[in-house]
Amino acid sequence: MNPLLNHAFDPEEFRREGHQLVDLLTSYLHDCRDAKTMPVLPPSLPDDMLDFWTRDLKNSGFNLQEFYQTLISQSNHIHHPHYVGHQVVPPAPLAALTELLEALLNNGMAIYEMGPAATAIERVVLRWLAEKIGMNDQADGVLTSGGSAGNLTSLLAARQAMSGYNVWDDGAADDSKLAFMVSEEAHYSVARAARIMGWGEKGIVKVPVNSRMQLDASKLEETLTNAKDRGLKVIALVGNACSTSTGTYDPIDEMADFAEANGLWFHVDGAHGGAAAMTEKYRHLTKGIERADSVVIDFHKMMLTPALTTAVLFRNGQHSYETFAQKAEYLLSSEAKKPWYDGAGRTLECTKKMLGVKVYAMIKLYGDKLFSDYITTTYDLGQTFAGLLKNEKGFEPAVQPDGNIVCFRYHPDGFTGDINKLTAALRKKLMDDASFYVVQTNVAGQTFLRVTFMNPFTTEQDLSALLNLVKKLAS
Repeated sequence: MNPLLNHAFDPEEFRREGHQLVDLLTSYLHDCRDAKTMPVLPPSLPDDMLDFWTRDLKNSGFNLQEFYQTLISQSNHIHHPHYVGHQVVPPAPLAALTELLEALLNNGMAIYEMGPAATAIERVVLRWLAEKIGMNDQADGVLTSGGSAGNLTSLLAARQAMSGYNVWDDGAADDSKLAFMVSEEAHYSVARAARIMGWGEKGIVKVPVNSRMQLDASKLEETLTNAKDRGLKVIALVGNACSTSTGTYDPIDEMADFAEANGLWFHVDGAHGGAAAMTEKYRHLTKGIERADSVVIDFHKMMLTPALTTAVLFRNGQHSYETFAQKAEYLLSSEAKKPWYDGAGRTLECTKKMLGVKVYAMIKLYGDKLFSDYITTTYDLGQTFAGLLKNEKGFEPAVQPDGNIVCFRYHPDGFTGDINKLTAALRKKLMDDASFYVVQTNVAGQTFLRVTFMNPFTTEQDLSALLNLVKKLAS
């Protein structure tokens, strides 16, 4: 046996290093749960970080545990209650253990025989989610690698179903001017999908938003008429549940009415907030989501799952078989009826991770309530923070938040300068301070700070500390 290969696959070394890694991560989780003082995003410059790892690769000698410790120290600390930056969930620790199992088993899921248990589990998880958001038993779908891939998959299905001819096999017709109608606040992946399809900028018809940055349903008819007058064939309407920038939900039920009345495919980008349909307190935000032709929901945003795991659900499950209609005879059955269990014909991926396994494990370990409790807790934090902003002099919310995303800025008494420059400067100071991680966004042409409460252990005291830090840095 080759000595190096024997060493690389040594079960006992795996046991020894694995135990040490679990101990290291356990200590790290304790530090985060105790809100130990640490730079939540350690300050660094991209070129300096690149130089560090370039030099490290050239250095002789290597200690695996030291490598793990260095990687932890240089990374975002998602599990710390002061991480209020991007829409990245702190994964449930036992979900991470399940991912270790998945990585070692490494069952690709192009066809059933490459990942039999994982294939069946994926279907069970998708049916479970469809039921939880109110879809009927005709719903079906796939798991894929991220919301961008999910939106593309859904909109490719819309094109195949609504264009009036077999675009996948025949290609785009020369006289075809297909388009989607979307909110001005739609995620960039929707516009990217149109460009991938070759429609260019004209393939995206933007519907104006109201003062709360929600799609203005009163503008739908006018927008559609104008698009038709320009020679466009609008085939789909896309709604946000919720928008990435401000976290506000489009009027999903009204949009479903409009799509139905005008023969449009209705897609809901619920990557971040679609799972709110599972809660008692916030399900009203997603009213009508079960009427959508397709829905995207990220388990790795509001459902405690390591990235990337995205559900693409179709109200009419047959549409999930039509998105990618090509044949690969060595993999896919040539029978007329496409089998549900050979996933390569239904997803962007051929080889795919065992995406549903960790979700299934969490459902069995903790039950449905884990997800609804998590979503409710973090959405409540958004409402609490909005209340603090209202009561603290000088703070301005961009919009009243629907959930756990809040945009705000600080306008001190007597300040007469450029508020956008002040806000950007404050964000830079927050990054340098590093005790909180806060991002920056643009709302209606104005610069705001943006927080997303993803950690259920963030407290009201943490929120007050953030506001006090902003005031201190502004001074």
